[in-house]
Amino acid sequence: MMRSHTCGELRGSDDGARVLLAGWVNRVRNMGGFCFLDLRDRHGMTQVVFEPENAELLEAAGRLHMESVIRIQGVVRRRPGAMTNAELPTGEVEVVATELELLSRAEVLPFTLEVEDTASEDLRLKYRYLDLRRPVKARYLHLRHRMAQAVRRTLDNLGFLEVETPVLMKSTPEGARDYLVPSRIHPGSFYALPQSPQTYKQLLMVAGFDRYFQIVKCFRDEDLRSDRQPEFTQIDIELSFGDEGDVQGVAEAVMAALFHDVKGEELSLPLPRMTWREAMDRYGVDKPDLRVPVEIQRLDHRAAGSAFSVFEQAAASGGVLRALVFKGLAAEFSRKKIDALQDYTRHLGGQGVVAVRWTEEGINSPIHKFTGEEWMEATLVEAGASQGDLVILAAGDFRLVCKLLGNIRLRVAREHGLVQTERHRLLWVTDFPMFEYDEEEDRWAAAHHPFTQPNREQFEAGVSPAELLSRGYDLVMDGQEIAGGSVRIHERDMQAKVFTMLGISDEEAREKFGFLLDAFRYGTPPHAGCAFGFDRLVMIFGETENIRDVIAFPKTNRAASPMDGCPGPVDERQLTELHLSIRGARPESGPA
Repeated sequence: MMRSHTCGELRGSDDGARVLLAGWVNRVRNMGGFCFLDLRDRHGMTQVVFEPENAELLEAAGRLHMESVIRIQGVVRRRPGAMTNAELPTGEVEVVATELELLSRAEVLPFTLEVEDTASEDLRLKYRYLDLRRPVKARYLHLRHRMAQAVRRTLDNLGFLEVETPVLMKSTPEGARDYLVPSRIHPGSFYALPQSPQTYKQLLMVAGFDRYFQIVKCFRDEDLRSDRQPEFTQIDIELSFGDEGDVQGVAEAVMAALFHDVKGEELSLPLPRMTWREAMDRYGVDKPDLRVPVEIQRLDHRAAGSAFSVFEQAAASGGVLRALVFKGLAAEFSRKKIDALQDYTRHLGGQGVVAVRWTEEGINSPIHKFTGEEWMEATLVEAGASQGDLVILAAGDFRLVCKLLGNIRLRVAREHGLVQTERHRLLWVTDFPMFEYDEEEDRWAAAHHPFTQPNREQFEAGVSPAELLSRGYDLVMDGQEIAGGSVRIHERDMQAKVFTMLGISDEEAREKFGFLLDAFRYGTPPHAGCAFGFDRLVMIFGETENIRDVIAFPKTNRAASPMDGCPGPVDERQLTELHLSIRGARPESGPA
């Protein structure tokens, strides 16, 4: 037996017990003929004492290197009252060592594990196995495990069956780029790594497995951000003979279990619902952060009589006039801060906004000379502003105005402490547009994916693609999308018409999705589902803004691993077997 207890297990009730412990040397302190050693494993830390009565053992302990792996045998002793460590669960005891065995000697580490900031993230990712020894990092993987188990228990209790779907699948690019895997057996042919198990879970519904789930790896070859990785994990859920309400009820049960099991909190259900249009009108985004108590105000009817050309043009072209009111912030915004806000607006693709400060001296506005004081004051009052407030006005195309004000709302709220962080805020956003126009390809593209069912009443009435809504829905938590799903198309005729609206020919549809269309010929139940972004969910529960914190071995922002050097070159023999050749200069090694 290598150990009888973990390093986080011993308590005062174990006083006098003879124990075996194994772990890493966290710290060694030589003090007046005694040696105190903190022994650490993933469960916690225990203090070990080496006493002068055993000089040989004491000398061996003093020579130990930090992070070496040892095993000790000893006797548990309750610490004197003044010597207890209330910060450690094991802090009321120590182990008096009687034997010491060095299992593995550690060399000098490339960085210290005690202080987070002593090494760059790239260096810590190169030695990720050392970085994960930090309790602050290890806790994220403990959290991830607890959350995964809570999800599995909940879905199992709700009658869902966990089914694994293939990792090597057919490439059906409709969005982000696929990661491709060349086939040795079929020269010139490729597998794709799944961006989602979408088609497979729909086929499981056809097969009669009416409640499926999977915690599954997915892959997307796309530009990365701080909250994205090239490989990521989804909680994938699909059910038959159900609609939006059924899926949302399951997702809410999952979230309630996570809040209860992980945070010890009760989640109030059902969660609020809001249509996509309402979310855009009120918050400027389709994933509103309800912790910010500021909403966009609609002033469209006031644009035409403003005498300000930008507002007048917006009214004439069917655009909008909207406002944000930040209570009490007029005095906080200097000319410099307003200029920075204008620069930010231009960065977002706009030409600027109108910043109005209502101070004790009156209304300070750059367009006062056009609108006149009467129009301006009446407009501010209608927006809900009063003396002391900062008002941001924007006019133009609906989506652009939403983008500008939605981002400004969050930026100002974060900079001025307006985000009410004392509790999480969740909601469902529903009734998304079915399509969005792709300017580059000059065609309509699926806003979600091509298997999402359109609003049936609108679809059958022949509503245009620009106005057609879908039966899609997203679950939003604190301004972040944590799950998305839809009612699926289960009828061949409807699926064929949607493909046509997307500019997908019969031949292309047959080539990409023929296996799914064939399955629809043999009795397909109505079905719906959703998928949680599990990494992002753990990131929010773990209260970190870096998704790499919650993944055991993440990639950098360049989709590379400094630890093992992937992606990297392969030798000529492997390329020959795969019937591939490299165009241009070959890399000599993986990315730095």
